[in-house]
Amino acid sequence: MAGTRPVVIYPPDEDGGRRVRVDGEILGRAFSVQDIARFMQQAGLQGWDEMDVVRSELIEWRGGGPDTWTR
Repeated sequence: MAGTRPVVIYPPDEDGGRRVRVDGEILGRAFSVQDIARFMQQAGLQGWDEMDVVRSELIEWRGGGPDTWTR
């Protein structure tokens, strides 16, 4: 799948949560960049923090970037 990113952050839902998909598997809902960093750590990227999430080219943000948590 050339050109696709392994991590997708979906648009915020009515509660402000964003689904997080890593390598095709939904890991859960995030309510902050810190939550996404925890999901990335669980997926094996142990040293990741909030700045890694914000700067990463591995992440495809849908419906707004890392500062969007409402519809």
